[in-house]
Amino acid sequence: MTQQMETQDTKAESNTSKRIVGVIFAVIEVVLAFRLIFKGLGANPNNGFVRGIYGVTQFLVGIFEGIFSRGTTAGAETTAIFEPATLIVMVVIALIAWAVLKLMTPHTGTRVERTETTGHDVQGK
Repeated sequence: MTQQMETQDTKAESNTSKRIVGVIFAVIEVVLAFRLIFKGLGANPNNGFVRGIYGVTQFLVGIFEGIFSRGTTAGAETTAIFEPATLIVMVVIALIAWAVLKLMTPHTGTRVERTETTGHDVQGK
């Protein structure tokens, strides 16, 4: 008779800190996406909400301005601007978020216990 038993103990990890960090990076990405859309559609920069989005994101976008030139198209009422710097910031922030969340994942191994029992039944006459 051979009996083999395997036990794995894994500990449930707390994802609260990962969720908080993920939400922070997601909010940054959404605000940058608003900037990209507003610039691309030629939103009125005198509007309070649009001005707020531009003001909040200018620091991040300003770091990468000048790498590529802006593309502009003038319409009848608005001027649409394509800012490659905003796209670059979005990619950089996404990579930073991925790296931070990857570093927050614990690299603990699982404990495995193996038990083997071998027994011989001897039948006597």
